[in-house]
Amino acid sequence: MTTETLFRTHLILGYVAWLLCFGAYVWPRLKVMDRLEAHRAIATLHSFRFFGLVFILPGVVSPDLPASFATFAAWGDFATGVLAMLALLTVRIRALFWLFVVAFNLAGAVDIIVDYYDAIQSGLAAHAEWFASTYAIPIIYVPLLMITHITAFYLLARPRVGTDAVALAGAA
Repeated sequence: MTTETLFRTHLILGYVAWLLCFGAYVWPRLKVMDRLEAHRAIATLHSFRFFGLVFILPGVVSPDLPASFATFAAWGDFATGVLAMLALLTVRIRALFWLFVVAFNLAGAVDIIVDYYDAIQSGLAAHAEWFASTYAIPIIYVPLLMITHITAFYLLARPRVGTDAVALAGAA
């Protein structure tokens, strides 16, 4: 099996596994949570995206990893993580909290989409070994991040319903 086939298989199965886990354990809880608390939980996960800076840490990834991919991925993750942290820090100032929730989800989703585009353009699937020790990031971590961005957008767009009605809907 080629490197490209293995990488694509891993990536697809990363999404499948997270969707199964998310559907069984995370989504049932998020959909009945208070809207603010659900977004707070998602922001907590994304606050760890500072870890993406590892793509520009010498000696961790292959020097063959395209700098254009590594740099955008690293700083896009970092910006998303900082915005998520700012959302968590401003939870008591609702207007700022919601501004940062929208900001980190937009920045994070755009980061992932551009990273996928850059990866395709630079042939990363055929050279997955360039990720070296960071290989697990696009396979295990990124699918969960994208799934939670989509969930956050859904929760932001969903009409607000009273807490009691949401709790009753979840019990049904």
